[in-house]
Amino acid sequence: MIIFEDSNRFSQLQESCVATIGKFDGVHLGHQLILDQLNQKAEQFDLPSLVIVVEPHPEEFFASDARSCPARLTILKEKLELLESFGIDFVFLLKFDKALSELSAQAYIADILVKGLGVKSFIVGNDFRFGHQRKGDFSLLQEAGEQFGFEVVETAAYERNGHRISSTFIREQLANADFTLVEQLLGRPYSIKGEVVQGAQLGADLGFPTCNINPQRLRIPLHGVYACEVRLVDHYRPAAVNIGYRPTVTESGEALLEAHILDFNEDLYGKTIEVIFRQKIREELKFSGLDELKSQISADVEQVREIFGVTN
Repeated sequence: MIIFEDSNRFSQLQESCVATIGKFDGVHLGHQLILDQLNQKAEQFDLPSLVIVVEPHPEEFFASDARSCPARLTILKEKLELLESFGIDFVFLLKFDKALSELSAQAYIADILVKGLGVKSFIVGNDFRFGHQRKGDFSLLQEAGEQFGFEVVETAAYERNGHRISSTFIREQLANADFTLVEQLLGRPYSIKGEVVQGAQLGADLGFPTCNINPQRLRIPLHGVYACEVRLVDHYRPAAVNIGYRPTVTESGEALLEAHILDFNEDLYGKTIEVIFRQKIREELKFSGLDELKSQISADVEQVREIFGVTN
């Protein structure tokens, strides 16, 4: 899969493509259905498949406060890995900035879709809005398609029990800690990946050393303490995981994921691990002091042992 940020680069490689566009946050089953649709169309036209990924999310660009925008299910790196796994040929990272937000819908079509990418088939939802003040819509695309010679195809919708699968719906289920349902909606367990970074060593001082990960999101999709599995290359280990803002020990406001892997003392600094969420233990709390915090962590770890059936 080839990733590019300048449409001129694509025009040097290919003359045209079959494309779709979106944020693709989570790359859930709804997205996967669209990707299947894209690949089928690409085969029909004998052209490469191309996904236009909007980065950053428009809500993030316009947000006055980082925590006012929707939480990300996946960071860009995870998103690209998932797109590649579905056999996509090209990804165009379309930078959402002031210039793009002020680009007219007509110029959006002419400059990006037609001149830049040579789109022959464009797969989008009938609620897709684009261009300055979101004046572009599905009907305008259809009119432009007749003018410039590309077809506009409505995306297939994926529903489960009457609910249209969306990133918003999945965020709601994560907030409810319904990880079984989330796994069904994603087609995989929900997880957060990241490189283990140096922390303040507070966990080790309290007798519960942790692997620390920066979630790399303006807003995190989960808060609290969870029973998780940590994937270490080719095996999984149970862990008590706190994700949040650590109100007892810091006022920095920066989110952190801390994983205490049960009965494990290897050095993982600099290595990438995957934390898979299985069950919520409790909300994140602010304690009166470190003794109270240590007592609660001990209780959390015991609960995780019970969940996974791991003896001390």
